[in-house]
Amino acid sequence: MTEPHPPKRQATHLRKHLAKHLAKHLVKHPPKHRPGGIRRWLTAAAGALALTAGLVAAGPPASAASLTQVTGFGTNPGNLSMYTYVPDGLPSGAPLVVALHGCTQSASDYYAHSGWPKFADGYGFAVVFPQTSSANNANSCFNWFQPGDSARGQGEALSIKQMVDKAVAQYGSDTRRIYITGLSAGAGMTANMLAAYPDVFAGGAIDSGLPASCANSVSTAYTCMYSPPDKTPAQWGDLVRSAAPSGTTSWPRVAIWQGTADTTVAPANATELRDQWTDVWGIGQTPSRTESLSGGTTLSVYDDTSGRPAVEVYSIAGMAHGLAVDPGSGTDQCGTAGTYYLDTICSSYHTARFWGLDGGDQGGGTLAAPTGLTVTGTTDTTAGLKWNAVDGAASYAVYRGGTKVGTTTSTTYTDTGLATGTSYGYTVAAVDTAGAAGAASSTVTATTTGFTPTCHTASNYDHVAAGRAYQSGGYAYAKGSGQSMGLWNTYTTHTLEQTSAGYYVLADSGCPA
Repeated sequence: MTEPHPPKRQATHLRKHLAKHLAKHLVKHPPKHRPGGIRRWLTAAAGALALTAGLVAAGPPASAASLTQVTGFGTNPGNLSMYTYVPDGLPSGAPLVVALHGCTQSASDYYAHSGWPKFADGYGFAVVFPQTSSANNANSCFNWFQPGDSARGQGEALSIKQMVDKAVAQYGSDTRRIYITGLSAGAGMTANMLAAYPDVFAGGAIDSGLPASCANSVSTAYTCMYSPPDKTPAQWGDLVRSAAPSGTTSWPRVAIWQGTADTTVAPANATELRDQWTDVWGIGQTPSRTESLSGGTTLSVYDDTSGRPAVEVYSIAGMAHGLAVDPGSGTDQCGTAGTYYLDTICSSYHTARFWGLDGGDQGGGTLAAPTGLTVTGTTDTTAGLKWNAVDGAASYAVYRGGTKVGTTTSTTYTDTGLATGTSYGYTVAAVDTAGAAGAASSTVTATTTGFTPTCHTASNYDHVAAGRAYQSGGYAYAKGSGQSMGLWNTYTTHTLEQTSAGYYVLADSGCPA
């Protein structure tokens, strides 16, 4: 069960609480009558009630490298253990990723299931897997809800920072490309680390987690998990700004992952996280664009003023509490399924690309930015681009929303497979003979034609979590039309019709789509 746990003396009480919670959950959400669905539910329930790791470790990736414990990484005031995975022959100057496990888990669990070693091998970066223990927390949770462990320069947070320093010294990691991610309690700690150390981390990913500084005790941790405070974006942003060093002006890029059926960390936390980090970036809470991905995932992208994604929210329809994985050998697949590792979509792949670890990040070369980037035309599913040639360019990299989508040797490109009636931001960079991309062009926006209306029936709570509605003062309102939907809870259900990009209307009497 990846939630905060009080000291050991309260473990018995918590077991009773979890048993009661799971019993209620089973009544409201019985497992689907398929062997796989029942088996997955029982596995999760057994893991939660036992309050032990009990995870079956998968074998390491096909490499001589393996998970290795590192000692002597500092004063370690948080009493953590440091484990690393470093691909064979990793050169100096490579990126570094810090990956934090959830409650009842360990570094080896996260190494075996999360998929990060696959991309460390493929893209070339080192991974630090911090590990806590029952000596710190009865259920081996990172103490994200304790200020003495999650503030800059204190406890577990300082131990993790010391691990970063050790890795940089030992592996020669690029200090400009250090990232942090975590699941549940590890995600709560990730949010706090991003707030406390924005000068260290270039980006983060919060998987089934909570806003930075949401809680300061065990009791407030449960409040945040089940019914997070409805603060304004500015109030959430102020919590980050107060945790960061005074005068901070550069912030990490943040990915937020959340399942809509999560009963451990309420999906509303994703909305509050979005509000927090978009406010920190000084951008609005309306997405620059949305995309449909595999596994029932909706991606909402919030661009910075240069047109590059600053915040991304991945909402996975029907996913419970856990880390999204997608076992398989495909490029965009990763991980192994298990307790709190849920077979939906490979979150590590999309997170790595969001951070630019796949080599798609712009910059590094010396070539000038292409000029004259324009949209030559759009259809329902394509967008055509053209630009002026750059002296010395061997090819050009094309980016959609900051993610590399294609390479061409000409000065034209047609992007395909797009959603109808959707706006996309594009930039182009010239690539030299060594494969280094230069400065990016200015951003242009291409909007595809047409729109296919869709219908969505769900509770007001789930509509808000999926981005089809928003809540204010405890009430839900349809996004775009602003129509009142009643109380923001799981008991009030409505059908919404999406009539255009980002615009929804009530359609309880019948949805034409």
